[in-house]
Amino acid sequence: MIDCHVHLWDPAEGFPWIKPGDPHHRAFGEDDLERSGAGLGLTGAVLVEASRGDTGETRVLRELSLRRPDLVVGYVANLHVHAPAGPAALRDLLREPGRPNGMRLGGAEWDGTPEQARTLVPLLAETGTVLELNLYRGAFTAAAEAADRHPGLTVVVDHLGNAPDPRAPEAGEWYRDVERAAAHPNVVVKISGLLTQQHGVPPERVAHLVRYAVDAFGPDRCLVGSDWPICLPRGGRADALAAPRPGLAHLTDDQLRRVLHTTAVRVYGLTG
Repeated sequence: MIDCHVHLWDPAEGFPWIKPGDPHHRAFGEDDLERSGAGLGLTGAVLVEASRGDTGETRVLRELSLRRPDLVVGYVANLHVHAPAGPAALRDLLREPGRPNGMRLGGAEWDGTPEQARTLVPLLAETGTVLELNLYRGAFTAAAEAADRHPGLTVVVDHLGNAPDPRAPEAGEWYRDVERAAAHPNVVVKISGLLTQQHGVPPERVAHLVRYAVDAFGPDRCLVGSDWPICLPRGGRADALAAPRPGLAHLTDDQLRRVLHTTAVRVYGLTG
């Protein structure tokens, strides 16, 4: 299994969103990542930027992926921080050895992300680099629109598109957005963040959300990630990786293998 969503950080080096007193206000490094995966049958992890706020985070992720390919099989960098340098600098980054496997764009919604970063999306399509979306609202709609504009672009939607509680009035909109995005073959959904995003939701309802997304997208366009160490106040990495399993129980062994491993290799261009 490949864990497609983990983070590393040290608040002393940036990460302004991690405040003193927050349970995440401590360093999580390479050794912590390795210990957290012991006994879980993992073949690697995809590191995802954690909004340090500068391009130095990309260098840290790159160095670790090159030095520890047994632990880190790929990484996703922050598109925001590379945007000011312009397209030529980003093209150089995406050509170098150990290049990012994806670039993430995040915010409350698509229009709230930096315009300078959005203008670089065509370059991601040109270079075969995944666009990863972490939007609080409208992630599937934004993914569908980006996929439609750039047919050669692969768009990964994090955290089930930040699905609402399925009992909430806005849940109907999420279901419609899933179907719209699934109609685009270059949109992929990442089943991650369940312990945090779905905290307090009955397990059977979480399973329903997972199954709905998997049935809409199919196993060749679904990934699974723990969102470690964000998940820690609600459970460990093993708990986070187990959370999607009830919603995957209807899959055949081959389909499950694709969701847990094969799809990640293809989508991110991994080597193993």
